[in-house]
Amino acid sequence: MNVLIIEDEALAVRKLTRLLQEVDPTLSIVGTTPSVRASVKWLEDNAPGQPGAPDLILMDIELADGQSFEIFEQTTVTAPVIFTTSYDEYALRAFKVNSIDYLLKPIKRYELEASLEKYRKLNKESAPTVAIDALVQQLRQQVAPADYRRRFLVRHLSQWVPVEVGDIAYFTSETGVSLFRTRSNQKFSLDYTLDELEAMLDPGQFFRANRQYIVSVASVQQIHPYFNNKLKLTLKPATDDEVLVSRERATDFKKWMGK
Repeated sequence: MNVLIIEDEALAVRKLTRLLQEVDPTLSIVGTTPSVRASVKWLEDNAPGQPGAPDLILMDIELADGQSFEIFEQTTVTAPVIFTTSYDEYALRAFKVNSIDYLLKPIKRYELEASLEKYRKLNKESAPTVAIDALVQQLRQQVAPADYRRRFLVRHLSQWVPVEVGDIAYFTSETGVSLFRTRSNQKFSLDYTLDELEAMLDPGQFFRANRQYIVSVASVQQIHPYFNNKLKLTLKPATDDEVLVSRERATDFKKWMGK
């Protein structure tokens, strides 16, 4: 079986290649491409009927020059696709129902084995071709960037002023009142709870450290190991109290900081 890997991270390519070879040494990795443009060219150069045409494609959603959906818009993809992604599994559940699989990063060997077995079963049964265009459109809608809050209008002295979200270091709750502090150390109050704010903010830029704090990635200056596997954060501007990340959230926090 010929396999094409579409992935823009060299480390991920090496890991996936190793896993594939461990799961099935007879597999042949016929190509790896890091971008939409390179993938389109590769697929057109290795069309069905050509010796190097793929029987299966493992395709990351986020590529160097855009989302992999664009590949389907620019060329014909006939091989079955297994998507690899960091997105939440519940957002992608429809793909299992529709016979296109997905793997959540970091990819685990047993999950890869299950996906390959699913492919073999469908191939053996000569399953009908999946409506890939409809599925890609559905996935595009699922993972499209949400319309996160870009600014807040806050009261300052006798006037209202807009504050860009990118200028906010962190949000906090004090005696039932939600506040935020800007990078320039200005402090403003808001008429939202932290739960409401968490839903408004880009999770790539803000993290709910605990019940009292939502921190921006730019505000985190130091991360210290703390008692009982918690983490203690040093933020800028400095906070009035300790900011701890619970043991349950510590792993997610480190992944978030490492993106």
